Amino acid sequence: MSDTAFAPHSSLAAPVKVLFFAALREAIGHSELQLTLPAPLQISAVLALLSAESPQVQQALAGREVLAALNQQLVASTAWVSPGDEVALFPPVTGG
Repeated sequence: MSDTAFAPHSSLAAPVKVLFFAALREAIGHSELQLTLPAPLQISAVLALLSAESPQVQQALAGREVLAALNQQLVASTAWVSPGDEVALFPPVTGG
């Protein structure tokens, strides 16, 4: 029997689930998209990739501040996204 290590799914490019909330969901017309990344990317690069692939996303994100959560934790635009991750995008919440 071999002692070769098995790394499940490490070579498979699992899609990233991108969720849109509130005004972003309304502007884009979808609550969720699947995105296959060429390599791990920062949130800011994921937004650029989404904008390049979809005119609706580009229009919805243009000039708008967007908050991001990575795997259900609020993160900065410099956070790294890997295949299989979940990214949630939403406008800043205001109260009053």
